[in-house]
Amino acid sequence: MELFFLLLLVVIMAGALASGFPVAFALPGSAIITIGLAALTGEIFAGDAAAYFAQGGPVNWLTAGVTNFRGVYWEVERDTLIAIPLFVFMGIMLQRSKIAEDLLVSMAQLFGPIRGGLGISVVFVGALLAATTGIVGATVVAMGLISLPAMLRNNYSHSLATGTIAASGTLGQIIPPSIVLIILADQLSSAVDQAGMARTAYFKETTGEFTMPSSFGVSSTSAGDMFMGALLPGLVLVGLYMAYILIVAFFKPSVAPSVPFEGKYDRRFAGRVLLSLVPPLTLIFVVLGSIITGIATVNQAGAIGAVGAMVMAGYRLYEGRKGAFYPAILAMGSLLTILIINNVNPINIRNIQTTADMVSVVIAIAAVAVFLVGIVWSGIRTFKIDDTLRGVMVETAKTSALVFIILLGAAMLTSAFRAFGGEELVREFLTGLPGGFWAQFIIVMAVIFVLGFFLDFIEIAVVVVPIVAPILLADPSANITAVWLGVMIGMNIQTSFLTPPFGFALFYLRGVAPSAVKTLSMYKGVVPFISLQLFALFIVGIAPQLVNYLPNRMSLTSESSPPPKNPRLQVCVEEYIQSAFAEQGDTLRSVIAGAKGWDLSNLPKSVQNDLGKSFAAAEAVFPALDKAVAASEAIDAAAVDYRPLHVSVRALQRDIAKHEEEIKELEQRVNRWKRQNDAKPGSIDKAIAKIETLKSEKAELESEVPANWEPDHKAFSKVLATEKKARLSYRRTADSAYEPIQVLRATLRDADALAALSGEIDSISKALKDLAPKEAEDFIKDVESKIGRVYEAGAIRSALSKVRRALRGKTPDPEKALEELAAARAIYDEEVSWREVANQSLSAKLADYDAAIRNTIGLRLQDRFPHDVALDVAACQSSHKDISLHF
Repeated sequence: MELFFLLLLVVIMAGALASGFPVAFALPGSAIITIGLAALTGEIFAGDAAAYFAQGGPVNWLTAGVTNFRGVYWEVERDTLIAIPLFVFMGIMLQRSKIAEDLLVSMAQLFGPIRGGLGISVVFVGALLAATTGIVGATVVAMGLISLPAMLRNNYSHSLATGTIAASGTLGQIIPPSIVLIILADQLSSAVDQAGMARTAYFKETTGEFTMPSSFGVSSTSAGDMFMGALLPGLVLVGLYMAYILIVAFFKPSVAPSVPFEGKYDRRFAGRVLLSLVPPLTLIFVVLGSIITGIATVNQAGAIGAVGAMVMAGYRLYEGRKGAFYPAILAMGSLLTILIINNVNPINIRNIQTTADMVSVVIAIAAVAVFLVGIVWSGIRTFKIDDTLRGVMVETAKTSALVFIILLGAAMLTSAFRAFGGEELVREFLTGLPGGFWAQFIIVMAVIFVLGFFLDFIEIAVVVVPIVAPILLADPSANITAVWLGVMIGMNIQTSFLTPPFGFALFYLRGVAPSAVKTLSMYKGVVPFISLQLFALFIVGIAPQLVNYLPNRMSLTSESSPPPKNPRLQVCVEEYIQSAFAEQGDTLRSVIAGAKGWDLSNLPKSVQNDLGKSFAAAEAVFPALDKAVAASEAIDAAAVDYRPLHVSVRALQRDIAKHEEEIKELEQRVNRWKRQNDAKPGSIDKAIAKIETLKSEKAELESEVPANWEPDHKAFSKVLATEKKARLSYRRTADSAYEPIQVLRATLRDADALAALSGEIDSISKALKDLAPKEAEDFIKDVESKIGRVYEAGAIRSALSKVRRALRGKTPDPEKALEELAAARAIYDEEVSWREVANQSLSAKLADYDAAIRNTIGLRLQDRFPHDVALDVAACQSSHKDISLHF
């Protein structure tokens, strides 16, 4: 019965959508109707409202619905959705204020004289509008009204003209900032959690180990990562569009002829082009740049974009009048003032210490006030002129409300789909496909592509992604990143705007195109661009670095970058060090050999021993890394024969586990029927027969496991263990080679600070004589605290604590305190003495030695990656690595 209600759910939803019922109500409505019918049927025929649910019942579904409602509107973790209305506002404001129109006209005049130039200008402007608006309908309509008449007037092919405009308008779906990327990031965040739990459970099941290494975890994503990941694929798509138009124009000049510019390419024309081009480019740079550099979150960048669009609209709507640019000049001038002031003297209101600090804060406050004046002035203009601001706000509210209602409705539909076992059916179907992950992925992408013929991008993103994404992300054989999966789905969803019969870009263009342009010509025109989108999808599929590199680079070069010791980065760090050793190995060995000849006689014995061990470990690093690399190569060699066996046996074991689970469920059902005596006639016998059949099938599956599985699996596990041991050995060796150097350098850097505390130590003697024991104890504690802030001064602090303890209790002993103070003073003098000598004799040598090994042997113990190393590691991390043999 669960399958019946699952089918009913799909039929009701499809019927509602096909009949034109609003999506925002079709999704939750079909879920509510199906859940209600299933609960009512179960109550009537089985006496249990949850009888026909595969998971839980109507109460569980209602609870899930409430949870989803709270998740969309109240959970702080999902605050990324706030960016949606901000970017929608930004896009509609730029479209309503005719800035997009100016850009299109200027680019058409600039590129027109080139064969195919009008088409190139449409693609170029489409890309710019995508990066500033992201609103497909507005972009297609604007370009259709402005460019299509010009293209037709200059004898462009109807199909090429309409195809170019429709396809360029859809770039807003993949070039950031994009609403679909924000929605996908939101959906994938929960999918990553589910996939992570599934992969962890699978690891425990297959290896028997309690914890899975964090390096095998599923990588998460965010809206910022999605924006960065989609940037290069979006540019690839733009390049393909332009290349196609140029090639067509070259071989068929009559299809896309050149259009000579009737005016002059003079200073006035250049000024017009710059005025239409520079502000949008500046807005793109500020919005995306603030995200890339980590200055702003996606929400904050959305607010920047919304304010920037309103300032731009303020001068465009006032064009031709005196003082049109005054608000924009005030806003930009105040921002530049703040940037200059902050660079000259960083602004920190909480830490005003000098007159310069006070002057900087006052100027910054004045600049902020001027900036607010510019924004308010621009807002008043957009409000008064053509009621632009009100219209933009209304459209933003409508669009945002539609998106959020669909999100809630889709969450209700997904919960119903899971309640009837739909997710498990999808998982069984995908995991049962021959060909592993890539077969699953291609099937999913094909389904999304076909759904694009009938559904909008939001429905696909919020209905399909929560179901299939956890399954694909959990697969360790591909070990894909959530960013890559999101961008691939986003690019696939983009085709939904072009694919007939419900391609929305075609509808938008049809509404503004003249009657001379036939609908069939529009359909023919988009076919090559759909093919180019699929080709771009293929390129990004085989080159995941196009997606993963920028997010990795942003992460590893940011102020909050993970440290080089992060477990997920170790393999890539070691690959970098291996290549560095190949280039610098002889030099490093020479530096280490020279350090072993240093005169360390003036250092304490413990420090001498630590340095001696450090130099020995530094020499041992090279063979240790060679051993780790050899162990990895041994895995690759052994995997050639072992991998097919591993894949086939794990597939059999998954089938066996499914049979065991089904047998267990049937046995529990039979026991419940016997205990409650409420089974229908013949139900128990049928269930027992089914159990016997499943046990027979399970035994048959078990017999198919090759006899050599156990010995071969154990042998390969030993190879994996050897590699793991070799990697850990290298890492311990490298750390022990560098840590004493790091400690000694920090110790010597604090030598002057320690010497400066001599008076504090001397003042303790006076405190012991002049103060009461309790007051003296507090005084010593304060000195201890100051000593504790000095690196490697623990021995002195411990000695002072003995002085303080002598004053405790009912019978303080000042004499013993003085004795302990003398011992502490001797320790202090000894520590200060050897540090001063070491500073003179070793400080420079240590600095040179540290500089030589810091970015190789000592890389793991650095606070963050050097810039060039971060780029190398980011490139390494951008490839997907198969980790299935560890499971």
